[in-house]
Amino acid sequence: MTISVRAGDGQESATAEPGDRYKWVALTNTTVGVLLATIDASIMIIAMPDIFRGIHLDPLVPGNNTYLLWMILGYLVTSSVLVVTVGRLGDLFGRVRMYNLGFVIYTIASLLLTIDWMTGRSGALWLLLWRIVQGIGGAFLVGNSGAILTDAFPPRQRGLALGINNVAGISGSFIGLVLGGVLAPINWRLVFFVSVPCGVFGTVWAYRRLRDLSERSHEPVDWLGNVTFAAGMILLMVGITQGVQPHDGHAMGWTSPIVDGFIAAGLALLAAFVLVETKVAHPMFRLGLFKIRAFTFGTISTFLSALGRGGLMFMLIIWLQGIWLPQHGYSFEKTPLWAGIYMLPLTVGMLTAGPLSGYLSDRFGSRPFATGGMLGAAVSFVLLELLPIDFPYPVFALILLLYGLSMGCFSSPNRAGVMNSLPARHRGAGGGMNSTFMNSAQVFSLGIFFSLMIAGLAATLPTTMSAGLIAHGVPAADAHRVSSQPPVSILFASFLGYNPIEHLLGPSVLGHLSAANVHTLTGRSYFPALISGPFRSGLRVAFAFSIAACLIAAAASWSRGKRYVAAEHEQAAA
Repeated sequence: MTISVRAGDGQESATAEPGDRYKWVALTNTTVGVLLATIDASIMIIAMPDIFRGIHLDPLVPGNNTYLLWMILGYLVTSSVLVVTVGRLGDLFGRVRMYNLGFVIYTIASLLLTIDWMTGRSGALWLLLWRIVQGIGGAFLVGNSGAILTDAFPPRQRGLALGINNVAGISGSFIGLVLGGVLAPINWRLVFFVSVPCGVFGTVWAYRRLRDLSERSHEPVDWLGNVTFAAGMILLMVGITQGVQPHDGHAMGWTSPIVDGFIAAGLALLAAFVLVETKVAHPMFRLGLFKIRAFTFGTISTFLSALGRGGLMFMLIIWLQGIWLPQHGYSFEKTPLWAGIYMLPLTVGMLTAGPLSGYLSDRFGSRPFATGGMLGAAVSFVLLELLPIDFPYPVFALILLLYGLSMGCFSSPNRAGVMNSLPARHRGAGGGMNSTFMNSAQVFSLGIFFSLMIAGLAATLPTTMSAGLIAHGVPAADAHRVSSQPPVSILFASFLGYNPIEHLLGPSVLGHLSAANVHTLTGRSYFPALISGPFRSGLRVAFAFSIAACLIAAAASWSRGKRYVAAEHEQAAA
């Protein structure tokens, strides 16, 4: 097949055949871009304690945990909202051009995050705003990389290429955990600065070497659809994330009229968006693509798999940081780094299975590998649910390895199947739609997992904590004050590597207790033992939800049918 290209600016003019060398250039550059974008989605999770200490803001003071939550989720929400739009812009103005613009935005935002000179809430707000801008750059990178690779690679090699790219994206989330844990203790600014030289290199490389091989669409932009979709998604995601915050004496904010209003308004705007897309001549969201069976069921599988795994990373980190690592001799200050290290088997599994399953799916189709991967993920959740809270690590590592292998086996073939099913002129929009379902599912998953966990903690933790503190000499008034803290604060304390008992009691209370009681309350075993029972109850419900999501995803994946490549059908029809 011949493609029309003009050297330099990517516009159509002369006929050129995409060479064998160029496709590997496209693969390596887009993989670097996607890896950087996904590393930044998680690098702040582990680095948050050092960042908050660096800007002199206590994340456990009421009101400050909102900054903590949105510094993590702001990036992901922005990417979720924009990824369809930037994919559509790639179809209109050139995928490589939009991808290159993403590298520029991402690099500038990373640099400005590094030079935050303010402290307190002003410093936190600066970081939050530029994290959102960084998320815009990440959306341009992720939203166009799959389409660029699909243009560059023939159908017989797309599974391998998209598999490598997709696994790099998923594993980047876990690599970010370790990288943040290594860099943040040296200097919290390194967490952002590490992206600057990589971003500059990737930007120059992309502008010099990438060529636009896409078929340009000359249809006008659907501005009404873009606005209603973006506003609806933002309101819905803000409502979900605010729902896990305490409100008016309740452990969560689901009874808040503000939260209900955000969610209702978001759903109304999304309903209006669907109506708009059925009326306009050139819609942003190509609803007609859902007539393609492989695309529809592949996208459903994408959504459900992300829904099942989105909150898993946070739950496992809290399990390791708040309970298991302190019980095994690690100080609370060191648990963030070691939690990332102990989760490496998951990344190893993904890196091993992703490219291999992508290569095999080119020959045998996506359905058996994607379906088998989801079944393997469901088995992994069953095994995690059966583990005791104080587990033997080799068993835990093997389960994580199985889960990583399963997700690698699913993700690469599933994405290849989705992208192969799309007509060439709609690859940007279709790839963006698929990424939107994945990213939004991760945000929804966090809301679901945190809600289930907080509900489990709220049922028993206050009584258990109050009784335990009083038994160790803490005055009843102080014990009641500490035990009345919102469960989300306890979760965030575990998540950030704090000893919540020491932090919440403070030196004024601890100074009046006996040395033995102080040693017990601030030691490494008291808080993990206190939280283990309530945490276990919430964890079981969360894992049950993930098992159900994976099994439904497996059924949807099998329903995609046999191997389908839109380009081959178009050629046969011609």
